[in-house]
Amino acid sequence: MAFAENLKALPGVSHLSAIELLDAEGQVVATIENKPGQAGSLAVYNHLGQLYGAITAEAAKKGLDIYAEHTTDARAHPGKHPNIDRLVTLSAEGGMLRVRHVFAGGALD
Repeated sequence: MAFAENLKALPGVSHLSAIELLDAEGQVVATIENKPGQAGSLAVYNHLGQLYGAITAEAAKKGLDIYAEHTTDARAHPGKHPNIDRLVTLSAEGGMLRVRHVFAGGALD
């Protein structure tokens, strides 16, 4: 299935203003905001965090499937899709990123 179709099957993210990805030391390594150009990635990462509890190598592989045709483009053009590049790296090298939700209104979980 195409990314647009996959996206329709994911939980909504209107309650989120962003997701912060944290490394093993608890440092924020990336923020994905709920804004045009990032909302799809926010939905993917939110779903993966809910499903796997963190962005693990297994979660990353699932995410690459969800991104569908964009994964192919990201592999062909490294740097063009940083949120997909991150999943490519995690799926190949392992590791884990914790997900911290920033709810609309600014509250963190």
